[in-house]
Amino acid sequence: MAQLIADQKEIDFILYEQFKAEDLLAYEKFSGFSKRIFTMILSEARKVGIKEVLPTLADGDKQGVKFENGKVTVPDSFHRARQVVRESDLTSTMEDPDWGGQGLPFLISIAIMEYTVGANYALSGYIHMGHGTGKMIEIFGTDALKEVFLENLYTGKWSGTMLLTEPEAGSDVGSITTTARKNEDGTYSITGNKIFITDGEHDMTDNIIHPVLARIEGAPKGSRGISIFIVPKIWVNQDKSLGDPNDVQCVGVEEKMGFHGSATCSMALGSRGNCRGFLLGEENKGLAIMFHMMNEARLSVGFQGSTAASLAYLYALDYARQRIQGKDLAAGKNPEAESIPIIRHPDVRRMLTWMKAHVDGMRSLIYYVCLCIDKKENAADEAQREQAGDMLELLTPVAKAYCAERGFEVCVQAVQIFGGYGYTKEFPVEQLVRDVKIATLYEGTDGIQAMDFLGRKLGMKKGQVFKSLLDEMGKTIVSAKKVKALESMADLLGKAVETLGITAMGIGGAAMSEKYATAFAHAHPFMESTGDVVLGWMHLWRALTAFNTLEKKTRKKDKAFYEGIVTSARFYLETVLPVARGKMLSVQALSDAALSMDEASFG
Repeated sequence: MAQLIADQKEIDFILYEQFKAEDLLAYEKFSGFSKRIFTMILSEARKVGIKEVLPTLADGDKQGVKFENGKVTVPDSFHRARQVVRESDLTSTMEDPDWGGQGLPFLISIAIMEYTVGANYALSGYIHMGHGTGKMIEIFGTDALKEVFLENLYTGKWSGTMLLTEPEAGSDVGSITTTARKNEDGTYSITGNKIFITDGEHDMTDNIIHPVLARIEGAPKGSRGISIFIVPKIWVNQDKSLGDPNDVQCVGVEEKMGFHGSATCSMALGSRGNCRGFLLGEENKGLAIMFHMMNEARLSVGFQGSTAASLAYLYALDYARQRIQGKDLAAGKNPEAESIPIIRHPDVRRMLTWMKAHVDGMRSLIYYVCLCIDKKENAADEAQREQAGDMLELLTPVAKAYCAERGFEVCVQAVQIFGGYGYTKEFPVEQLVRDVKIATLYEGTDGIQAMDFLGRKLGMKKGQVFKSLLDEMGKTIVSAKKVKALESMADLLGKAVETLGITAMGIGGAAMSEKYATAFAHAHPFMESTGDVVLGWMHLWRALTAFNTLEKKTRKKDKAFYEGIVTSARFYLETVLPVARGKMLSVQALSDAALSMDEASFG
């Protein structure tokens, strides 16, 4: 039977064998759970994802959202699916039960969201975006704000957004012109316009809570003068009852190449002079608060790439097994030879193996970053918490950008496997290509993530955090070299890690010299190469884990699964990683051709 959305056995392998999720039960926060409870919740999420959420994917593309008289309506099927997710308590599974969450580890929560998010990412925004809004209020808000907003946001009764971008201030949020003026009652009057606001207006909930970046009158120019405000679509009274509309207007929705089920809105705040908001945290500290939310959002975008890739791969795999076309190469020109499923053709097998290697590797990377979140927040040892936090900071831009790009590429390969049919709307993979492309663009384009990685993350603690990453990969290499069957794979990763270290020193030094512009022209291939090597680490780790299981008494029906993990790792390390090493040599050369080109020479 074909798997849908995500391979259940693969998720279990990563959770319980590669990352030993049961060890999290030793933390006091998770002591009330068990593997059996984790399995039950994951099973429910899988059922909801397959039966309720996945069928809405095509509706989102065909029907899209409709904008009329300032109101946005979403596809009809979205309403029921969202309600079923809410009734299953799958909206904010990792948050405190006192505020409507389940208190699960982040590692288990990301596995749950494979099914609710992976089945329809456009729909998931209406379900989960209130979580990010609530998290900012929980960390930086007053007790009064928490009491008014948190439970309704975490349970999905209300939804949330992120109002940052303006027509003349895209990624340069320090240039925003939205203003805030303090009122006598302690609230602030907000005036301004925002664009590209995901789910800024819709008919899914009674209220939408907007975190808004704005500059208080008289505040310093630039990023130093930015504050953040909580602005409800409908005013919320202290007793949590809803008041009057709050002068937050949607003035249009974007027509996009894909992602049609997600409302991308242009918003006007205070056009009638009646928009009010609550200051969140301290004045002029808005960017620091926003980036706390942004880091989780960036991980979510990488997850979008990963889950879309998983869905596309499973569609392509099922099609390749069923589609009969062409003769086996061994049959030569024999006209009597039977046609075979295309999965038996060498080039199709190459594409499927490439897809599987990236899908499995990206899932391990995303889950590893989520495990770092759990350890950062719960480990008893301060050194463990610090190391987990460092890895989280270092790898967040990589997880976002790398998985967004490779997720898109996996979806493109899925179209290729379907052949001409893949290019038609009769099959689902062409939609996935269009839908997932947005992941490389929002929450900071991949180029901006690369600048962050080179400019901020590489030099963390004078380079010791990056060195720690190399050391962690080295530990896995040492362990794998003790297994004869994995020795050659360990050598391949070892050479790549060594090359990455040399590349990092070179580009890091250049970034702090007069060659800084040349260094930043190579920031993206450097970050991409880091992602390639980290995925190689994930694969060697996976192969070592699977081999250890194969050495024990393994059931016959499980043997092919574990052997597939080892073979996928071998494919990745033997065919993908050598290309990454070549890319790193290109970064080391620090060619300035892109910068020396006269603008007139571009044509």
